Amino acid sequence: MTDSSSQNMPTKRSHGSLSGEVSVRGTIPEVFRAFLKLGVSSFGGPIAHLGYFRDELVVRRKWLDEATYADLVALCQFLPGPASSQVGFSLGVLRGKGLLGGLAAWFARIELGLALGEGSGLALAGAGRLVELAAQALVLGLEVVDASL
Repeated sequence: MTDSSSQNMPTKRSHGSLSGEVSVRGTIPEVFRAFLKLGVSSFGGPIAHLGYFRDELVVRRKWLDEATYADLVALCQFLPGPASSQVGFSLGVLRGKGLLGGLAAWFARIELGLALGEGSGLALAGAGRLVELAAQALVLGLEVVDASL
């Protein structure tokens, strides 16, 4: 006895798909550029990042469908560690060429964003030191003027 609803079910799934179809695989540079954009423009915690990923990669670029994305998020939330990092890496693996795609996604989103943050911090620290030196020079100048009166 066969179930009529099982006849309507797709029998073939694309490689790497969790619950639906994953669109055609992309290239490593495509994955890198997409996650670089996300790395420098998405702020907030892991839950916010998941929303940015969905908007950019599911809705806008249509890399995968909603059901597959939801399954991937659920799986990554079950695992220890930040779900957004795991989802990002997994999306890179699915869209790119396996592990290299995952590494491209991780590096573009995490490491380059970290480097930009560190560079900004160092620049601000250097500017703060310059302001401190200028203030010390001003006070010293005022002390000299005061002593001469």
